Amino acid sequence: MHIRTRFPYDTAHEDVWIPLPDGTRLYARIWRPITDEPVPALLEYLPYRLSDWTAPRDRQRHPWYAGHGYASVRVDARGHGNSEGLPGDAYDATGPADGVAVVHWLAGQEWCSGRVGMFGISWGGSVSLRIAALAPEPLKAIVTVCSTDDRYDNDAHYMGASVLAVGMHARAATTLAFAARPPDPAHVGDGWKAMWLKRLEAVAPPVHTWLAHRTRDAYWAHGSVCEDYSAIEAHVLAVGGWHDPYRDTVLRLVAHLDPARVRGLIGPWSHQYPDRGLPPGPSIGFLQETLRWWDQHLKGEETGVMSEPLLRSWISGSHRPATVYETLPGRWVGDTGWPSKNVATVAYALQGGPQTVRSPQQTGLDAGRFVPFGNDADLPPDQRDEDAKSVSFEFPVEDAPLEILGRPRVKLRIRMDVPRGQVIVRLCEVTPDGASTLVTRGVLNLSARHGRDRSDDWTPGTTEDVTFELNGIGHAFSPGHRIRLAVSSSYWPWIWPQAGSAGFTLDADGSLLELPVRHRAEEPSVRFEEAEQAEPLLVVLPVTLDEPRPERLVVRDVAKGEWRLEVDPRYGGTRVHPDGLEFTEDGVDAYTIQENDPLSARTRSDCTIRLHRPETAWDVKIETRSEISGDEHDFLTSDEMVCKDGDEIVFHRTWVKRIPRTAG
Repeated sequence: MHIRTRFPYDTAHEDVWIPLPDGTRLYARIWRPITDEPVPALLEYLPYRLSDWTAPRDRQRHPWYAGHGYASVRVDARGHGNSEGLPGDAYDATGPADGVAVVHWLAGQEWCSGRVGMFGISWGGSVSLRIAALAPEPLKAIVTVCSTDDRYDNDAHYMGASVLAVGMHARAATTLAFAARPPDPAHVGDGWKAMWLKRLEAVAPPVHTWLAHRTRDAYWAHGSVCEDYSAIEAHVLAVGGWHDPYRDTVLRLVAHLDPARVRGLIGPWSHQYPDRGLPPGPSIGFLQETLRWWDQHLKGEETGVMSEPLLRSWISGSHRPATVYETLPGRWVGDTGWPSKNVATVAYALQGGPQTVRSPQQTGLDAGRFVPFGNDADLPPDQRDEDAKSVSFEFPVEDAPLEILGRPRVKLRIRMDVPRGQVIVRLCEVTPDGASTLVTRGVLNLSARHGRDRSDDWTPGTTEDVTFELNGIGHAFSPGHRIRLAVSSSYWPWIWPQAGSAGFTLDADGSLLELPVRHRAEEPSVRFEEAEQAEPLLVVLPVTLDEPRPERLVVRDVAKGEWRLEVDPRYGGTRVHPDGLEFTEDGVDAYTIQENDPLSARTRSDCTIRLHRPETAWDVKIETRSEISGDEHDFLTSDEMVCKDGDEIVFHRTWVKRIPRTAG
């Protein structure tokens, strides 16, 4: 990592209020080059608190862009951070509409050339796509990183139309706690407490809405840009990582957008910007790469970025299973079209006749974190234990490496004796000594076999053929190794178990694995500069004497047949900012199940957030507890929030709700 201290432009920054049409003001920080010439504006728009929570990350990139001749702007969304207004549903129309207003405000400033770009990661990347689909005229280009184009089937709520237990639970619990954080009096003044109390009265657990919409209905279709890719008029650089759950968005965007307006980039990364140097690497000079994008589409300079291949991908080489990799082996490849002429489907017939698939409910404890961030225990460990709980089929890799790029697919012939069930498949690479490395996976709720927008019970005792895709991947299997397809009927805590599920019979005759095999050919060279950033924010991480908790701990109660996975989300502990703010986050997520009882599944999240300014005695604390359990007919959710100003409890509320299990 190169820290850059000298730039073509000197810079300055200021905090401002951006007015919305309804009079609400959004809090913004603008880094600008010192010049008399108007410059394009770059917008990063998030609900994640620019004055503290994202400040270290913001400092890495916004001053860097300003130093290269752009006004780089970070804005807190309505009802979050120091912005006015009330928080709403994370996916309603208000956020994008406000974003459109911000784009027009930026374009109208005297220091702006009238041309605007947007960038962001995760929520920020997704809202960039949604705002681009609304086509505000000044928005000419976006860079969307680790984002979703399909809110139902490519986000944190559902996977293959099954409830994504680990994602639904963790996202809902975190969203609830984050929405309760107060404005900072150092930035909004004495009115902070009145703003906070109004905000708290508007907060509600998002899990109520997310669990109530079990199929891909109008709630999920709204805001999913896959409904109409043609609405996006801006130039789109779509970026993802093979260890990020949302990487399939990149493949769909390069397949559906006009090739003259889109480029895709997928590396080995987790859910992070590719310049941050967090595992797995290698990192790249991502800021330089995006600068080429901005210079081309916002300044009209020919940078050659549109001469790059339509899709640049990292093909990971064989690697033994581990929960973290500093750097993965592999190589960069470029494809001039997608689907690529270099990729062909190769079918592998499953062998062995009918086999019963009835996995114990704890199958999936070695799945790894749903959204890896580069922590030590993020990625799946050796899959041998999971494979033993599954029905597996193997295929030898002969004399040369077998490269795949894209989304594998399975066609499975299934007989089921109950109305409900789900099927999970994992693709692994097995070494001669038996080590099993997870390559990719896929899920299908069998009630969604005819479409994600409907729920059709299985007719007990009948046989049907089902087809579904696995998540996209770029991987090279080594000669002498084996490709293993492992099929299970449960996958906790990723997938919430189906009530009444009893497994199924898989008939290998008529079942296939289809791999997107990439043939080596004459291809363009793909290279990147060394990662660089602006000078970091001087945040201090105090050293404590507390014994650190395990990042992921599996506990087995042998007598009860119960398994519990405890996860420390690694929120970051205490950070002391240069302005004196002490920001502390701590939490534990727990996922419990009994090995023979799908109705025993339950989740719990405990989170504490404290903001403290010793010099002013400002000291607030938010504590939340969120739980999900269920019976045959309903999910039961329970959420509690306690907020304190010093020793005074200013807000305490408990929400308990039953939500019908209306699908699958």
